[in-house]
Amino acid sequence: MIRMFVALALVAGSPAWADHELEGRDLAKGEAGYADNCAACHGEQLEGQPNWRTPGEDGILPAPPHDASGHTWHHNNQLLFNYTKLGGQKLLELNGIVDFKSGMPGFGEQLSDEEIWDILAYIQSTWPAEVQKANGELNPKHE
Repeated sequence: MIRMFVALALVAGSPAWADHELEGRDLAKGEAGYADNCAACHGEQLEGQPNWRTPGEDGILPAPPHDASGHTWHHNNQLLFNYTKLGGQKLLELNGIVDFKSGMPGFGEQLSDEEIWDILAYIQSTWPAEVQKANGELNPKHE
């Protein structure tokens, strides 16, 4: 089931954010934003919840890690942005996926686009160089 996220299409009308959307971001603000909005579920050290690959009784997977041990880095920046802004269930529904439940809430009402990008940049800044490189290959290049 986790693999289906790789196939998620971009939300109609959303720009194709390139790898440079994370360049020059305020990592201190991103770290603070992560602590305030993400750490309660994804862990203070980005470690995720225990047994994050096993759905609970409600069919929802626990929050995955955002460190290199998780699968966050397997997704391009646009998908990560949309998933954060809209929430998992909304993004899944927009892409016609109705047989999977997501516990990820949308943060589009609480966080600006800039704050979301800062948080994503902070998360990515914690990954080892080889993971950053592999993730970077998933994103459109800019000139």
